[in-house]
Amino acid sequence: MQNIMIASDIHGSALYCNQMLLAMEREGADRLLLLGDLLYHGPRNDLPDSYQPKEVIRMLNEHKERIFCVRGNCDTEVDQMVLEFPIMAEYALIPFEDRIIFVTHGHHFHMQQPPSLMPGDILLHGHTHVPAWTPFGRDNLYLNPGSVSIPKDDSWRGYMLLTEGGFVWKTLAGTVMHTLKP
Repeated sequence: MQNIMIASDIHGSALYCNQMLLAMEREGADRLLLLGDLLYHGPRNDLPDSYQPKEVIRMLNEHKERIFCVRGNCDTEVDQMVLEFPIMAEYALIPFEDRIIFVTHGHHFHMQQPPSLMPGDILLHGHTHVPAWTPFGRDNLYLNPGSVSIPKDDSWRGYMLLTEGGFVWKTLAGTVMHTLKP
């Protein structure tokens, strides 16, 4: 299995996008899974530090062969026109051990309105800007990496790693905040 770094909700911050990409290199991640809301800050959020969506476009496009993405509620077809990797998928499925990880942004599918899941499957989404590792349903698990640029509820700017050993939540500086071996 490849090492996958999972991040969400960059919202056009060049500063935190750069820190995320530095963390990807530091972690030796094979792939970067982005859970949406890449360029626009959205009407409910303040402008993030170093709001420079054109710079974020440049930085992400430099890594296009390693990035896969699902669409966030702030991502549009105009964004797809400038990003050189697909961003418009509503969800993706990742096989993990004997279960499926259902990957989405979180504005359509979430714990209160989950997709069809088998017992033991994992729901992974961003959108809330709050890291999570919460059991729900029929032995299911909800995971969220939090936000790269606009953390909420006193959480940290960070990401998750998915490896053969499980999941690890880290700050952008690399401090381990939580581990989970499902």
